[in-house]
Amino acid sequence: MIVAPPPVLAGPGAGPLFIGSDIYRRSSYGQAHPLRIPRVSTVMDLARALGWLPPERFRSSPRAKPAALALWHEPAYVAALQEAETLGAASPEMRDRFHLGTLSNPVFPEVYRRPATGAGGAMLAAELLARTPGMIHVPGGGTHHGLPGRANGFCYLNDVVLGIKVLQGAGLSRIVYVDLDAHHCDGVELAFAADPGVRMISVHEEGRWPFTGALEDRAGGSAFNLPVPRGYNDSEARAVLHGLILPRVAEFRPEALVLQCGADSLREDPLSRLALSNRAYLEAVRSLLPLAPRVLVLGGGGYNPWSVGRLWTAIWGLIAGRELPDRLPEAAQAVLRGLGWGGGGRPVPQPEMWTTLLDAPREGPVREEIRDRLAVLARR
Repeated sequence: MIVAPPPVLAGPGAGPLFIGSDIYRRSSYGQAHPLRIPRVSTVMDLARALGWLPPERFRSSPRAKPAALALWHEPAYVAALQEAETLGAASPEMRDRFHLGTLSNPVFPEVYRRPATGAGGAMLAAELLARTPGMIHVPGGGTHHGLPGRANGFCYLNDVVLGIKVLQGAGLSRIVYVDLDAHHCDGVELAFAADPGVRMISVHEEGRWPFTGALEDRAGGSAFNLPVPRGYNDSEARAVLHGLILPRVAEFRPEALVLQCGADSLREDPLSRLALSNRAYLEAVRSLLPLAPRVLVLGGGGYNPWSVGRLWTAIWGLIAGRELPDRLPEAAQAVLRGLGWGGGGRPVPQPEMWTTLLDAPREGPVREEIRDRLAVLARR
């Protein structure tokens, strides 16, 4: 089993906080969309089944108001998002101008309320952390593709940008953003390109949408982008952690760290070709926690309901100082056995996805192309 570091203060009272909402329990992007699967609700249920989410550690996410979203998003776009939810459809103008009602960003019943809840959770977490150092987990956050005036890549709002801007507004001047999602954080990079107060580090699959984040892309000197090849394994992730992420975070001496843990870099995910185990994420989180007094851990991508639920629950257990069991108790197994794909013909998972929280390690060779790219970034 893995033992987490001792908890620290976050907001009122001792210990880390989990910010979630039941809006995710009844909300889906539609049966044709990868985000038809349950994710945040699974984490809440699994954590409670394990006894890891007592009431004093849970906060219900508020819904961000339009005025708060205007911290980065264009008011006309936010108004269109609200109108699309009211109408239950997007007009041709909404589709052309704001990219609403597309295959990637469809109109569904909570098309405004759901992303506004994710944004509200990240902004509340940032407010709490600005006042009191600590650790907060917001698995409903991490929508790193959202753009100021339109939806983009399954993301309607960019809670990452909004949370960082709240931290900046509170006077924090050194913030590090680390993104472990399989897809590059194009929206976040747009927001903070050339901002010397925000250092961005993104490790993402090469040749995958949105086709940004090239090795040579520095975003005005604020970003370190590392595209990795398909088959990216735990050994390579460890080399990246120690060769890029940890030294670049430590040298910046951040007052706050924002960590996006999109689960689509796991081997089971249908929307990438990477091959990590959830142990690689946990190793990264455990190593990063001591490097900043304030840590905000977000969700992100992830389109296999079992692998997402297990990873984000394990991350919460790590943050909360819990022992991560090798085998789940029956109540927790029941949560995982109750999941499904929500449509389509994908097979059910292997039995260990129901009975365990931790994957078997997925080690392998560290390929020369990764060593070469790390060497390039080390010279910057």
